[in-house]
Parts: sequence; structure tokens; C-alpha cells
Amino acid sequence: RPKKLLLLGHGENSIYLIHQELRSIVTEGTLVPIIADIRDKNQLDQIFTDYEPDVVFHAAAHKHVPLMEIQPIAAVLNNIYGTRNVADVAGAHGVERFVMISTDKAVNPTSVMGATKRVAEKVVLGMNHKYDTKFITVRFGNVLGSRGSVIPLFRTQIEAGGPVTVTDPEMTRYFMTIPEASQLVLQAGAMGNGGEVFLLDMGEPVKIVDLAKNMIRL
Repeated sequence: RPKKLLLLGHGENSIYLIHQELRSIVTEGTLVPIIADIRDKNQLDQIFTDYEPDVVFHAAAHKHVPLMEIQPIAAVLNNIYGTRNVADVAGAHGVERFVMISTDKAVNPTSVMGATKRVAEKVVLGMNHKYDTKFITVRFGNVLGSRGSVIPLFRTQIEAGGPVTVTDPEMTRYFMTIPEASQLVLQAGAMGNGGEVFLLDMGEPVKIVDLAKNMIRL
């Protein structure tokens, strides 16, 4: 167990909820909730000076694909420049390991979100040549039940009596569970020597329309 676990995020509600969830399973005084913006490099530098973290798990990102198509500047500032800030500060402060959470949408990207995450991957990869920190990337598919994923959206639409919206009946997605995602992050952080991109074998893709039909039957 870590001596200190810093919970850093821009969204007050998200940090509050994860802090409340973890309080019951960690030692008193271990958790440190921090409201901060990764686009503010000076603020990050001060936080790293104050707490001297050993390992950084970088999960901050704008990830909603349709929204980022109409807000591309926000995607670039947060996903690319924000990632560069965190990675730069981590390297400058001698962090041992830096694990970036990426997405399978960064492979041959067809969206603004995917493209910004691909650039962010390259930024993190390049940091291995600049610092002694081991910079590692983990690519996820869709995490079942995570915030912003299709499962909660379908559930809300079903509870409201419909309609359940599927953009394309032929659309498929790879899915993984929250425990699988968590294990992948931790194992990648432990195994990585710097410069790797880790992926989980997620089996066969699932048709979104079939997922929607199965949820409606439930």
C-alpha cells in the first residue's frame, strides 16, 4: 500500500466521489485530494515539489468523441498539452514511473479525440529520451460501466422509456471490465521498462446494436 495516494483532478465532484469511495479501504491520512488543472504547469510543478510522488498514473483526458469534434481546441489543450505538462513535470522531479492511460481509438485515429490521444502517446514516448523516468502507455478499449461509456447511456435511455440510440447497426466495439482495466494499468506500471505500449487482448468485438438489444431484454 502507498504511504500517500494523491487524487488529482480538475472536476471537484469526481475527486470528492473517489475520495469518499477510497476512505473506507485505506489508512487514515493516506489520501490527499487535490483540485488542479493539468494545463497549468506551474501548479503541477508546485504539487510535485510538495509531495514528491514516485509513480504517476495519468488518466486525465477529454474522451467524449462527438463532443471533441465540436470542441477540438479543448481536446488539443487538455489531451496533448496537458499530457506534456504532466509528463515534463514528472520527469523533471525524478518520478520513477509514469503510466499514461490511452485508448484503442488512438490506432489509425478517425476522430479528434483519437488523434489527440495518438499525439499524446508520442509525446510520452519521447520523454523516455529526455528523462530517467520510465514512461509507459496503456491502451484501453471501452470499459464496461465506466463514466461516459455506452452502458450507462443505454441504461438511462431504457429507464426513460427510450428510444435507445445506436448510430450505426454495424458498429462494433471491444469491451473490458473495470477490474481488467485496473489490473492492466498496475501490471503495465510494474512490468514496463519505458517506451512500451501495453494492450489487453479483449477477444472478439461486440456489435453495439446487439448490446443494446440485450440490455433492453434485461
